[in-house]
Amino acid sequence: MNHVYILGGLRSYIGVKDGMYRHIPAEKLGAEVLREVVSRFELPTDAIDYIIGGNAVGGGGNITRLAALSAGFPERIPAVTLDLQCGSALEAISAAAAKIESGMADLVIAGGMESSSVQPYRMMSPNHPEYDGGKVYTVAQFVPGKRGEQVMLEGAEETAIRENVSKEEMDTWVLRSHKRAAQARKEGILEDITVSIDGSSRDEGIRPTMSQRLIDRLPYLLPNGTKITAANACLMHDGAAFVVLCSERFLREQGRKAECRFRFGTAIGDDPMMSPKSAVSAAKAILAKTGHSYQEIDAFEVNEAFAVIDVLFERAFPGIEDRYNIWGGALAYGHPYGVSGAMILLHLMKALEYKNGHLGMCCVAAAGGIGSSILVEKVMK
Repeated sequence: MNHVYILGGLRSYIGVKDGMYRHIPAEKLGAEVLREVVSRFELPTDAIDYIIGGNAVGGGGNITRLAALSAGFPERIPAVTLDLQCGSALEAISAAAAKIESGMADLVIAGGMESSSVQPYRMMSPNHPEYDGGKVYTVAQFVPGKRGEQVMLEGAEETAIRENVSKEEMDTWVLRSHKRAAQARKEGILEDITVSIDGSSRDEGIRPTMSQRLIDRLPYLLPNGTKITAANACLMHDGAAFVVLCSERFLREQGRKAECRFRFGTAIGDDPMMSPKSAVSAAKAILAKTGHSYQEIDAFEVNEAFAVIDVLFERAFPGIEDRYNIWGGALAYGHPYGVSGAMILLHLMKALEYKNGHLGMCCVAAAGGIGSSILVEKVMK
């Protein structure tokens, strides 16, 4: 198989729902980042073989193709949209890598775009056996026989209860995430991978003044809930992120140098009612398939949609705290569903650069109980 390399990538600043991007559809966010990626990396558009984008809550259709056309890309470039909910971008990147490994492509842009602010409202057709009189809903069904707007919160609550995760354990990760993200912003660590859209200049979710006192004031999110709060669960977000993957032939012919080599990508199913567990399952799966131990991984980026994910990950892989989400995680930056995998991969590459590390791992727990993971290797220059 052909080796796959990552030249780098870019992400937008991340906005909260009804925040700075409230009037910008997902395809426009995607178009802005795609356009900047091509410009920043000086990509010849006639060499782009494919664009693969993740999206979870858009209006349907092939939104990645729409974004590519909105960016002014040549019509001949095919684009496809992939939906693995929270794992969409990471799976899009793995799909791009597979095309290059197989020899079907030499240059692919992959990532995702999302807008919770302009997420469409839906109603069931009267023909549907579960038609409920035209009630509006926004959350898709992930489990047979289970439907509802709070299904993800209920899954996180159930996971915390069954795994005996305390609110206090989760609070620790909330504070850590905001503190580290605020420090990274202060030092400008991620500025060179971030694109300003419509004048945006910051990730809206980061709270430099997050404190235990504030956490204690924030409400539980479920009636009679005792675990999941507005602090230890992500808000809803808008944004876009894409990375550039290529073959060794492209590097050679174009005289380029890559940031990382894509080593492996995989996904695995877990309990659909307790989807936060699937991040650990994905990490274990990729370690088993590549023959590595977790002690060999120099940096981990795990999408912390809920702080319970952090607790479970540290329990499964003890002693990784100084290698785990070193710039903070989604509890601070945000979790724009179909974008997050590409965003954390960009953060991972910065972490490997900062730590002079060799191997890095990304993991995402997705709705429906599917974990997605990627292993990359830093290219020594």
